[in-house]
Amino acid sequence: MHVHSIYSTVLASLADSRLLPIDQNCATFFDRYVIDENYGGLAMEDEGTRCARMLKDPKHKIMIMGNHGVLVIGKSVADAFNRMYYFERAAETYIKALQTGQKLRVLSDEIAEKVAQEIEDYPGQAERHFADVKAILDRHEPDYTG
Repeated sequence: MHVHSIYSTVLASLADSRLLPIDQNCATFFDRYVIDENYGGLAMEDEGTRCARMLKDPKHKIMIMGNHGVLVIGKSVADAFNRMYYFERAAETYIKALQTGQKLRVLSDEIAEKVAQEIEDYPGQAERHFADVKAILDRHEPDYTG
């Protein structure tokens, strides 16, 4: 999934686009993303191939596309959606924390990795989240599938 969501795109527009592990949502993505520092225009054939090569490490499921947006992959639609949703929430927290101008309280690498691994090992979370979103849409926006 590829989006130009507000906070992820703001993060992608910073000279330092790292998402520091300052809370649980941010720690979820610790060492789970790559940053594309070489935006080359619309992802036509060559650009798409170049970006795909950056995701060869199976641990990396998120690409922060510098000056562009974010690309998220997963083992299913539910998994990719869940990662995209929580990455945007994490980026929002991080950007708002930066806006305070205060020193950030960054988790240690050990704790951030522990959180990221625990989230990865959380059984069925992505599927339940996606099913709940679809249930809300079914109830309130039944035309979404059309």
